[in-house]
Amino acid sequence: MAQILIVEDEERIASFVAKGLRAEGHRPTVVGDGPGGLDEALSGRYDLLVLDIGLPGMDGFEVLDQLRSQGSRMPVVVLTARDSVTDTVAALDNGADDYMAKPFRFAELMARIRLRLRTAEAPDARAHEEVLRVGGVELDRRTRRVSVGGTQLDLSAREFALAEIFMLNPGQVLTREQLLDHVWGYDFDPGSNVVDVYVGYLRRKVGADTIATVRGVGYRFRPA
Repeated sequence: MAQILIVEDEERIASFVAKGLRAEGHRPTVVGDGPGGLDEALSGRYDLLVLDIGLPGMDGFEVLDQLRSQGSRMPVVVLTARDSVTDTVAALDNGADDYMAKPFRFAELMARIRLRLRTAEAPDARAHEEVLRVGGVELDRRTRRVSVGGTQLDLSAREFALAEIFMLNPGQVLTREQLLDHVWGYDFDPGSNVVDVYVGYLRRKVGADTIATVRGVGYRFRPA
């Protein structure tokens, strides 16, 4: 059971999300404006923040910026009606952990919340490192940038999430089911080859020998 703060000024959406979270066993609190949301977020009482961008008094970008500048590492999932790439990149660059464009399905939002709560609760100290380094690969979780040997890569959001989970578990075999759960957050058709397709994309960018196939099981991240 998690304490989850919802900062959303549209009462219908806030009520919908809060009701769904309570049904999942969590304890939601709703705040309808930016300044009040920031005060609550800084109280230290919450495990995760669901943050709207278009807020009265202070928009979500400023709330997020203030939150991170004051040292909070609480997971943040951004909700936005703004579907432009610029706004999405701005939210992630300012420290958001994930985002959902409105309208959204609650099941997918819940899956993303579960993923972020699991990552935050992970006992491995690496789960809290802002910069992950394995071999010649470096992943900056705050700026959402990945580089190999100092050369910055252009990764999609899914490719970044895949690289992140591999680098949190270097040398470990991760099954396709684990990768689906961590990266996509909800069930695909078991016959889907989406994991294999994205591992292929990532291999072409980080190096073909960096991700080994463990036949019949999954993949292992093993950079030189």
